[in-house]
Amino acid sequence: MLSHEQIWAAIDRLAERHDLTPSGLARRAGLDPTSFNKSKRLSADGRLRWPSTESIAKVLDATGATVEQFMGFMRPANSSSGLPDGESEPRASSIPLLGFAQAGAGGFFDDGGFPAGQGWDVVEFPAAPSHKAGVYALEVQGDSMMPLYRDGDVLIVEPGAQVRRNDRVVVKTREGEVMAKVLLRQSPRSIELMSLNPEHPNRTIELSDVDWIARIIWASQ
Repeated sequence: MLSHEQIWAAIDRLAERHDLTPSGLARRAGLDPTSFNKSKRLSADGRLRWPSTESIAKVLDATGATVEQFMGFMRPANSSSGLPDGESEPRASSIPLLGFAQAGAGGFFDDGGFPAGQGWDVVEFPAAPSHKAGVYALEVQGDSMMPLYRDGDVLIVEPGAQVRRNDRVVVKTREGEVMAKVLLRQSPRSIELMSLNPEHPNRTIELSDVDWIARIIWASQ
């Protein structure tokens, strides 16, 4: 069972990951800036106050974090390492890095959308041992993904992961176009994608025209 301390520790660590205070994290998620203050975690009579699932959902959406990452931030009160039994601290490791402009060229990915070939840079990323092989990074170039992602932001992408409705994804078409969108709907024949930038139209692409689709699991912002 998750403890009160674990949940609040995860919120604090998520804020730290994005160089924010708990108040700054709440503000980014569109919540009252005092929502995550330490004074709000206990009532006047000493009863435990828990963050709502709606608040956590808004925080994950605002930071681009996954539920799995949020769970990984939890620290059990009875663990000296701050991690569940059998888990180890995520360690920084080098993963491949490529710019969006280069990603559309041939030779950088295999048929499954996994990194391949030469010409990749590397970037350090604190990947947990549970992360699958093949995770890589794409650097945002330009302002086509504003306001969510800015020029220079780095998106961590996991090819082969199951994608679901409302996931943020990277899609590469067979014509070499690479784009970051939100998956609105996937049918046996096509996918519907919502643009991150309201100035760009949504897209519907036939599956026969899709080279690969991969889920965005983290973003540096």
